Amino acid sequence: MMHRMKAFIHQKDNWPAFTWNSNDFLDLLSEARNLQGRLIGKMETLGFDLRNEALLDTLTLDVLKSSEIEGEFLNPNQVRSSIARRLGMEIAGAVESDRNVEGVVEMMLDATQKCFDPITTERLFDWHAALFPTGRSGMYKITVADWRKDTTGPMQVVSGALGKEKVHFQAPDSDLVEKEMTRLIDWFNNSKVDLVVKAAIAHLWFVTIHPFEDGNGRIARALTDMLLARSDKSNQRFYSMSAQIRLERKGYYDILEKTQKGDLNITIWIIWFLNCLINALNATDSVLTRVLFKADFWQKHIDTVMNDRQRKLLNKLMDGFDGKLTSSKWAKIAKCSKDSAVRDINDLIDKGILQKEAAGGRSTNYELKGMGM
Repeated sequence: MMHRMKAFIHQKDNWPAFTWNSNDFLDLLSEARNLQGRLIGKMETLGFDLRNEALLDTLTLDVLKSSEIEGEFLNPNQVRSSIARRLGMEIAGAVESDRNVEGVVEMMLDATQKCFDPITTERLFDWHAALFPTGRSGMYKITVADWRKDTTGPMQVVSGALGKEKVHFQAPDSDLVEKEMTRLIDWFNNSKVDLVVKAAIAHLWFVTIHPFEDGNGRIARALTDMLLARSDKSNQRFYSMSAQIRLERKGYYDILEKTQKGDLNITIWIIWFLNCLINALNATDSVLTRVLFKADFWQKHIDTVMNDRQRKLLNKLMDGFDGKLTSSKWAKIAKCSKDSAVRDINDLIDKGILQKEAAGGRSTNYELKGMGM
């Protein structure tokens, strides 16, 4: 019976005295550290404008994927525009952003751009308020900028679609949350553990407590990014853990559940985290490829005559266009007539910049030549 009562790690007598076997992941940690250093070095050779472009791409991806993990799909243009505005970058085709987009961006930038500032209860409450500007999660009113109250029963961590949820573990009771978070915040600000290992532990510890009624996953990932930025000694982000966790989501929930139901030796969690980080660092090649393609493209076409609409749409295509490009979409985005859109497109085809997609449908789609889109 006592075993049933202590099913989760936060119920163990010596919680939260985590232990781990460093020798089991020393090679992985060295590989992650090596990749971090090489990436920062590579980015420093790019020059200011290209580095900003890569930074904007990475931050946009991070915000989009962190929300996607929670089943929320944000508008990529709004996210990109919001980040660019806050970082003082000029981008083509900037749009206004919804309050919920602004809130997620605000939290993530506070975590990464001010990564060396300490965490406080107030700061976490500010992040939570930014995530839920209307005081609601979907249709439901929730407790915002305060620890959860558990008025509708125990906090369970679930994944899966509505009606097919899988319960992974149950968090500590709400009357314990304040004490638990005080202990975590003190450790976060003062512990001298290696910063990459610390990011793994902080993520697990925060998710275990699940201190808020909603938004815990996004805040856990912001804290992770914050410590990884410290480990890089840079507030500029060029890789996305959220994007990688999104790809490895099933494995993430599996290892989370296994760790929650195990003992306080969290070696298997740290190993999973380091593998995920290594995959995230290796995945930056696609961001770099796009950024370098764009720089090379404009260098090659420095003397090519184009109007503002064409430049705007080409930039959009290279930034990761949502869906297929048609003449109708061109007209809508460029705010011009369909005839003008067709003329713009045909002109770029004649100049060898655009081509018709091979797979035709009811409407003709266009793509950039030479960019494997």
